[in-house]
Amino acid sequence: MTTDFSATRALFDLPQGVIYLDGNSLGPLPRATADRVARTVTEEWGQMLITGWNRAGWMEMPRRLGDRIGRLIGAEPGQVVLGDTLSIKVYQALASALEMRPTRKVILSDTGNFPSDLYMAEGLCRTLGPDYSLRTVAPEAVMDALDDSIAVMMITEVDYRTGRRHDMAALTARAHEVGALAVWDLAHSAGALPVEVAAGGADFAVGCTYKYLNSGPGGPAFIYVAPRNAGVARPALSGWLGHEAPFAFDLDYRPGAGIERMRVGTPPILQLAALEASLDIWDRVEMADIRAASLALTDQFIAGVEATCPDLVLATPRPHAQRGSQVSFRHPEGYAIMQALIARGVIGDFRAPDILRFGFTPLFIDKEDVARAIEILKEVMDGRLWDRDEYRTRARVT
Repeated sequence: MTTDFSATRALFDLPQGVIYLDGNSLGPLPRATADRVARTVTEEWGQMLITGWNRAGWMEMPRRLGDRIGRLIGAEPGQVVLGDTLSIKVYQALASALEMRPTRKVILSDTGNFPSDLYMAEGLCRTLGPDYSLRTVAPEAVMDALDDSIAVMMITEVDYRTGRRHDMAALTARAHEVGALAVWDLAHSAGALPVEVAAGGADFAVGCTYKYLNSGPGGPAFIYVAPRNAGVARPALSGWLGHEAPFAFDLDYRPGAGIERMRVGTPPILQLAALEASLDIWDRVEMADIRAASLALTDQFIAGVEATCPDLVLATPRPHAQRGSQVSFRHPEGYAIMQALIARGVIGDFRAPDILRFGFTPLFIDKEDVARAIEILKEVMDGRLWDRDEYRTRARVT
């Protein structure tokens, strides 16, 4: 199957006159989502009431949709489940992995990791006691930092600021050589590029669905547990729906079979319905086609910006193997520049201290969009159109 990106573009409800280069932060609305969520509200919740848990298949949605995401991340069938937030899933994976390495007390991560992942690791270490610690090194130093003191390596595959991509297979192999487990955060890679959690040897993987997977703001997260670990990893957050028999209402917790034990609380059915509408689009897509188109678009953007905006400094690696599906440039006035772009219909985002970040999603972005975005960025830079007080006033979300 060859992906027809002109057909997928027509499946999104994009505002007229907007070039949306922020799908790596919040995916746009699929046209089918509103009707799908409305049916869940009116026909299922409205008419079935509580019987919807059985009649509408609500209870099975986290596993059923998990398998559809599993195809996009190279997971074995039955090893992905949805629910809760990404931070919760990070905590679950880390806690389970640490318990599987009881003689070791160190979590290794890198300074380019998303801060929330590091916060969750720090909080977990505080809970477990003073012997536990989080160790961070520069992204390029992770391989050399893996030694027999490490219990768990926790890495985000694609750096949220620069788009730098770690080598999952190589780092995981090294982690296993020294007896550590590997937890991978796929927030900026699931839906952006072919991910191979099974072939890459990941022990655990987590990710969100509201970015490239277009489930909407606050969309549920997912967790993957390798089959070799699924029956032995004990969830620190031993929630009701992770119990072996939730409706037996036992007073003592018994973990469910396999990935089921990683469920915590009640599934967010309305958000899952929104995700389901998006996954209908993803069922038409081959990840190899996504990757080829993404690289072509990002190459076009890098070349165009460097040729026309010499004051912007590329922060994203040039080699294809070392980058995800975003391009970042540095400038001391990055925030103001991005606000000027947004005011002119090119929506990206800013990451402190100085990064303008642009995400490229071939499902709805094409080379004409990229060419126009380059033109507008050139106009902003040549005319110093960003040099206005209103563009320097920081909003709460950047």
